[in-house]
Amino acid sequence: MGSLARLIGQPFMPWQAQVANVAGELLADGRPAYREVRVTVPRQSGKTSLILVAEVDRSLNWGGHQRTLYTAQDRNSSREKWAEQVDLLRDTPLRRLVKVRQSNGSERILWPATGSTISITASGETSGHGQTLDLGVIDEAFAQRDSRLEQAFRPAMVTRPNAQMWVVSTMGGADSFFLHDRVDDGRARVEVGQRSGVCYFEWSAGDDDDPDDPRTWWACMPALGRTVTEEVIQADHDAMDQAEFARAYLNRRAATGRPVIDAASWQACRDSTSQLAGLPCFSVDVVPDRSAASIGVAGWRQDRRRHVEIVEHRPGVDWVVERMTGLDRRWRPLPTVVDPASPAGSPRVRSGLRPDFRCGHRRPGPPPGAAGVERGGIGGPETAIGGRLGLGSQDRWRHFATGSGHSGTLGSREGRPGRPPNPLRWPPRVW
Repeated sequence: MGSLARLIGQPFMPWQAQVANVAGELLADGRPAYREVRVTVPRQSGKTSLILVAEVDRSLNWGGHQRTLYTAQDRNSSREKWAEQVDLLRDTPLRRLVKVRQSNGSERILWPATGSTISITASGETSGHGQTLDLGVIDEAFAQRDSRLEQAFRPAMVTRPNAQMWVVSTMGGADSFFLHDRVDDGRARVEVGQRSGVCYFEWSAGDDDDPDDPRTWWACMPALGRTVTEEVIQADHDAMDQAEFARAYLNRRAATGRPVIDAASWQACRDSTSQLAGLPCFSVDVVPDRSAASIGVAGWRQDRRRHVEIVEHRPGVDWVVERMTGLDRRWRPLPTVVDPASPAGSPRVRSGLRPDFRCGHRRPGPPPGAAGVERGGIGGPETAIGGRLGLGSQDRWRHFATGSGHSGTLGSREGRPGRPPNPLRWPPRVW
C-alpha cells in the first residue's frame, strides 16, 4: 500500500506505514491475517489518507468486483469525507481509472477495469444489507451509539474470504459505547498477546500524563512534527475546552453528560426508613470505562410511592454476574433491567445473566395477588433505573439513603419474612 500512498501524493508517515503493513499481512493461503482492523489516533493524524489508500488497494489489487462501503458519523459526514477522497484522487494519475457518481443517495467511485466500487452508507440505512461486502470502513466510530452498522456489515462479508472491516476513530465521550467496547477488547487482546482475527492500534496519552506538557503531545500524536506543528497544537490547547482538547489531541476518553437526577431532587426524596413492600426489580449499570458497576433496585412501597435504592457499587464488572445470581435466588425478583445500548449491555456483562433478564423492554406486571405490586408491573427502565420516575413530582418516589452502618431492607410478601438476616447495604455516595 506504500506505493499507492506515494502515487496518491500522500506518502505514509511511520504510523500509517505500520498500520498498513500489519493490516496487509497475509496467511499462507492468501487471505488477510486479520479480519478486523481497529485504529484509534488523535485528530488530524492522517486517517483520511490511510483509509483512502486501503480502499484503493482493495479496488485494484484484490480481484474483480470488490465492494467497499464507507461510513462516518452520519450520511452528511460520510458524504463530506467521501468527497475529500474524490478530490484527492482527482489530483493523481489514478483519476483516469475512475468514474465518479455524485448524485445524492447514489454516491459511488467506480473502477471500470476491475468492476469495483467505493460507496457510502450511514447508521440505520439498509445499504449494508443484502449485497456482499469486501471492505467495510467505519470512520469516526465514536459517533456510533450501537452496533447496527457492524451487524449490517458482518453478514454481508461472511461469504467473502478476503473481506476486512476497519474501525477508525479518535476516542469518544461517555456514550461512545460501540467504539469503547472495541478499544477495551483491543487492549485486552494486546495484553494477552493475541495475534489473530483482530489487529489493534492506539496512539493516546496515558491517564497520568500531563495534558499541558508538550512532551505528552509528542509522545501520543504521530503526525506532530510532520503535518502538524507544536505551535498550532499550543494555540488550540490555549483556546479549547480542556476535556475536548484531551479527547481530540491526546486521544483520551471524554467524561461528558449531565446527571439524570439533579442533586436537589435526589436529596429531597431521601428517606432513611424507605422500604419495598412488593417484588423487587433489579437493574445493572456500568460506567463507560468498565472501571465500576452498580446494582440498583426499585419497586413499590406500601404508601404507593416508588422506592429506589443502590444495592451495591464496586470496582470492576467481574463481580456482577455472581452477585445478581445470588439476588435472583434469594428474592425471585421481576426481570432485571439492563440497557442494551449501555456498557452493561455488552456481552461481557450480559453473558452470565439468566436468559429471561430483560434488556430495555417493558414487561407486563405479575399476576393479580402478588402483594404490593400494581398490575402493569415495574419491569421497565422507567422504574428500575430511576431516571424516569416522574421526578417532576417528588412526592411520588423515595430513595433509601442513610449514613454508614445503616441498611435498607426489602419488604415482605407471602411466605417470605419482611427483613432478611443480612439486609442490603450501600455505602454513602454522591449522585
